[in-house]
Amino acid sequence: MAILTVLFIIVSTLVVTSRGNNFYQDFEIVFGGDHVRILEAGELVTLSLDNSSGSSFQSINEYLFGWFTMQIKLVHGNSAGTVTAYYLQSPTPNQDEINFEFLGNLSGDPYVVQTNVYIQGKGSREQQFYLWFDPTMDFHNYTILWNPKNIIFYVDHTPIRVFKNHGMQGLPYPKTKMRLYTTIWDGEDWATRGGLIKTSWACAPFVASFRNFSGDACVWPWLRGSPSCTATTSPPGSKKRWFDQVLDPSSEKKMKMVRKKYMIYDYCNHAERFHGVLPPECMRA
Repeated sequence: MAILTVLFIIVSTLVVTSRGNNFYQDFEIVFGGDHVRILEAGELVTLSLDNSSGSSFQSINEYLFGWFTMQIKLVHGNSAGTVTAYYLQSPTPNQDEINFEFLGNLSGDPYVVQTNVYIQGKGSREQQFYLWFDPTMDFHNYTILWNPKNIIFYVDHTPIRVFKNHGMQGLPYPKTKMRLYTTIWDGEDWATRGGLIKTSWACAPFVASFRNFSGDACVWPWLRGSPSCTATTSPPGSKKRWFDQVLDPSSEKKMKMVRKKYMIYDYCNHAERFHGVLPPECMRA
């Protein structure tokens, strides 16, 4: 309780929120500028990958807790070897990171979405799912909710994963300021069937599209060295204030159904990977 109380005291002093859906207002290019197209007066952005470069953009602001929704349409056709990522990442060498990674596939095969949580530079907390729709045909909503109690990953407002804060038991939890990123890059060494299927550059350029960013977050004004936010809104599909949000019984039931039907990998079920000793958070509900 002490850790959670301290975090609440820090964040309850905040007064500024971030909310918008225009590239020029919220984001800036990180790399691959000639592979980034900003369309419809900043309402739509495409990132492309070819054998010369990938591309990326990041939020102008840094955040300490919040919810973040982006509508994404993934690479169409043979996207094997490609990775389209939507994630929060801290600027520190031993980074915290909360990510969606969309792993490309051969035409006709289902897309795999991988979620992961890095804390102080340590990841290996992957959970993977098949999506229950074709994410290349239209835009779909992908949401990260990060508050002092838990991290919740949503697809089209349906929760697929919760990572809880077990700080009271001495376990680490992401609590450093982070930026929001989107990136497309070549991950052929591992992304598709463990790296067995390589990127087919004859199919390039590989293009992913992004629009309708929305969110409410504690913006970190690093020039002053203290954060600020009001944390009064609710993520799409929820009626609860995001700063306090956990899954209610109905949402828990939806998540369990999705996980039972569509989850294909869970690090907490892979003891041999950890030499027989699962990470401690796997032992807690």
